[in-house]
Amino acid sequence: MGNWTTTVRRMIPRRQLHKVLNTGRQITGLFYSGNKMECPICGKKARKFMPYGITKRPNAMCPHCFSLERHRLLWLYLKNETGLFEGKPKLLHVAPEQCYMKPLERLLGDNYLTADLDSPLAKIKMNIQAIPFPDGEFDVIFCNHVLEHVDDDRQAMREFYRVMKPGGWGVLLVPINANRTTTYEDPTITDKKGREKAFGQWDHVREYGTDYTDRLREAGFTVETVEYAKAVSPEQQAYYSLGNDTLYIVRK
Repeated sequence: MGNWTTTVRRMIPRRQLHKVLNTGRQITGLFYSGNKMECPICGKKARKFMPYGITKRPNAMCPHCFSLERHRLLWLYLKNETGLFEGKPKLLHVAPEQCYMKPLERLLGDNYLTADLDSPLAKIKMNIQAIPFPDGEFDVIFCNHVLEHVDDDRQAMREFYRVMKPGGWGVLLVPINANRTTTYEDPTITDKKGREKAFGQWDHVREYGTDYTDRLREAGFTVETVEYAKAVSPEQQAYYSLGNDTLYIVRK
């Protein structure tokens, strides 16, 4: 168990992938039944979480909702440090993580809009380099681990800023190589093997460095970097199996 999710993600077309994962979720939930750990997103418990990743990380994936460490860390931040769960802001969620969708739909109802370039899970099809909404449409924007796939990420950032209401905020996360001070990109690298070698994954078009915040500020945002894992007790870290990712919170 644990390896099959990585395999199906690589072998099955994305359009059918969610159906397979939904079926697998029922099986893994039974296999991992117990109460030593809990996912703060779906609220379900397990004796342990599933391993996941190219280099397998233990206790990485919730066997019920398939959340990963970074998803659970962000969820606790949203719950404990923002007003998202109390109000009903209009939220644009790009390339929505499936573990978040049902909880956010319950919280926000029709104010929750999911969008993606081709995913059948999303409510609308949308290219974030040309967002089909008027200025100031959304109170909150989530776009996590997407910009590294986008040809013109600066244009996408400007579009997010445009459609965000004044006073709005968002979470725009990307994988970052902390050893790089300057983001590396080379549009002449187009083959899968070349991109995997250069950027760490075949469908990435850049590897972000610590100048990521500069790009966000160039788009107009104010940026707050949050090391939220440091605010969580070691006991909670283990019980929820949280990541230690830096959260990039943007505001207009």
